[in-house]
Amino acid sequence: MSGPIDAWQLLQEDLQVARNRDPAARSSLEVALLYPGVHAVWAHRLAHRMWRHPGLRLGARIVSQLARSATGIEIHPAATVGRRLFIDHGMGVVIGETAVIGDDVTLFHSTTLGGRSMTHGKRHPTLGNRVVVGAGAKVLGAVWVGDDAQIGANAVVVKDVPEGAVAVGVPAKIKSRPQSSPTVEHCEDPAIFI
Repeated sequence: MSGPIDAWQLLQEDLQVARNRDPAARSSLEVALLYPGVHAVWAHRLAHRMWRHPGLRLGARIVSQLARSATGIEIHPAATVGRRLFIDHGMGVVIGETAVIGDDVTLFHSTTLGGRSMTHGKRHPTLGNRVVVGAGAKVLGAVWVGDDAQIGANAVVVKDVPEGAVAVGVPAKIKSRPQSSPTVEHCEDPAIFI
């Protein structure tokens, strides 16, 4: 996770990352007004700040549920989200309470960072930096997904994924990334490695 940054810089980063990762984004104004993934991240920042104060936790949950109603994206206010998270399309994305997301992560629609148990404590995934999670993928339990890993579309991940690896299938199996693999900016979907 990165160090402190002011709110205006965060807002600018969020707009720029959407423009960088979505070729359909035509302007920062369009992103600010019409991108539910950006709106969900903004609402989460407010809810997360509130969550850190025990007296404001109900309010934090209300903010997160209003954001869910407006965007179709549910991020628990206790989840830790790094900088420059981009949620593409977003509908159906769920990020659980104890999830931790690093910097420069991309989540496609209908992805779940969920739990596998009803016990208290760490029960949701930890994603490193520059992770890409394909459409419909489920990352379940207190698993660790290393930096630069990619999760294929509709994969179900229930075990750790090493740095730089690609996880595909149900249940997900780890594949090494080909030496000539494209960078995240050029990758349409991690499922290309199937």
